[in-house]
Amino acid sequence: MVGAAGFGMYELVGDLGGKDEAEAADEKPSGPPTRAETAEAAKAFFAAWSRQDAPGAAQLTDNAVAARSALTDYFEAAHVSHVRVTAEEPVGRTVGYAVEATVSVGEHRGTWKYEGELEVVRGETTGRPLVDWAPQVLHPDLQAGDTLGSGEAEVPPIRLVDRAGQELKRSEHPSLRPLLDTLRDRYGKQAGGEPGVELWIDPGSSAPRQTLLTLAEGKPGTVRTTLSAPAQRAAEQAVAGRAEASVVALRPSTGEILAVADHRADGFDASLLGRLAPGSTMKIVSASLLIDKGLTAADRPAPCPPSATWQSQTFGNLPGLAPDENATLAGSFARSCNTAFVKFADELRVDDLTRQAQDVFGLARDDWRIGVPSFDGEVPASGGPDTAAALIGQGQVQLNPLTLASVTATARTGAFRQPVLVPRELIDGPLAEARGLAPGTAAQLRAMMHRTATSGSAAGALAGLGGDIGAKTGSAEVDGQATANSWFTAYRGDMAVAAVAERGGRGGESAGPIVAAVLRSGA
Repeated sequence: MVGAAGFGMYELVGDLGGKDEAEAADEKPSGPPTRAETAEAAKAFFAAWSRQDAPGAAQLTDNAVAARSALTDYFEAAHVSHVRVTAEEPVGRTVGYAVEATVSVGEHRGTWKYEGELEVVRGETTGRPLVDWAPQVLHPDLQAGDTLGSGEAEVPPIRLVDRAGQELKRSEHPSLRPLLDTLRDRYGKQAGGEPGVELWIDPGSSAPRQTLLTLAEGKPGTVRTTLSAPAQRAAEQAVAGRAEASVVALRPSTGEILAVADHRADGFDASLLGRLAPGSTMKIVSASLLIDKGLTAADRPAPCPPSATWQSQTFGNLPGLAPDENATLAGSFARSCNTAFVKFADELRVDDLTRQAQDVFGLARDDWRIGVPSFDGEVPASGGPDTAAALIGQGQVQLNPLTLASVTATARTGAFRQPVLVPRELIDGPLAEARGLAPGTAAQLRAMMHRTATSGSAAGALAGLGGDIGAKTGSAEVDGQATANSWFTAYRGDMAVAAVAERGGRGGESAGPIVAAVLRSGA
């Protein structure tokens, strides 16, 4: 870890000694620790840590019991020794540091290097500057309830390959790192191979172990996925340009997932597990409901007034969208008019949209088995203003790029095919089923999505992409968030793609270019 310009670095490998109690002030110090106090507290903690003094280091924190247990686990269960900590000068109450340690298991030995940071606080009882204890003080990936361990791995390493047998390397596909751990945990034993010797984090939850250091390489088994290396590369590159962005691509004719990518500071697999309001992209489901119930059709009226009120809540459209009292459903869909959909709320039952999402599109039943953990959406039968809000993807409706890509795939083919990430024979239990769209409804949805892609709100993002193409844009407002989340979904031929860019604004502005880039991969 590199310090800021002008700051020196110091190494801590020995005992600095304790402060004489006689030097303590009569009155308990108060206020945040000074920079000098922060530096001194960090030095003392790092020195005790470096000489493997778990009790001594723990006493220099604000939670000695938890710290002592974790530090003991660090040295004994993880077999860590010869620790050297190199620390930066403090920045406020924060001290960054780098650790280099030796891990020894039998005849196998390895060097473990990583970086982290800690904060110093003033003890509530004594007023002393103390390390603010959290599991991340020992390692940035540790969470509450996690433990460290080392030894022979439970599962052999895996070699992840795409649908064509091309290896998907962790170094080249950073978004797949969380999936690699999960796929190894689920399928490593049946993939062949031999386990190696490793240092790992054992999570306190049902999540798979996370390998931190390999001391002896095992023989990897091969796990085949449905992914496409070209699509995955395009997805990785597309989300890299946006903060908090996620994208999924799949094949409508089979449900096979072609790409999964996330670019997030927290490392969360939001593409498969995220839960966000999808905004106007939900109008694909809502439009199919209105058509199926005979309330309107693509070429029939769906006026777009400047505002619409449902049970005392007033809904408007995006700024700049001109009202059109003579609009058809196709026109209001292509321009993404909210009020056109809200106006139909009084002709629907509270659970109509829920049933459409579940029975036609296979959403929100908690029964998808894609090969790794996933969230298949939430479309509750909410009364009051939420009945209208749900029609435009607000209220309590929650989707993610996986579920939205599946909605688009169903619109493209008329049939629901549950997405999968691994070959069907690896998945235990039946796949989810749904009846899909009536042929006439599917044809109308495709026509409306094609219009949206070629001359509507999605046209700008998809410029230059021709052929059999359709799309829908969305922007979802979030309480306490100044800028809406950007959503975009589209199909081209036998590929359906959906993306979200949090705080990205309008769908075509942020999420749209991500989807377009993946569609251009042609995988």
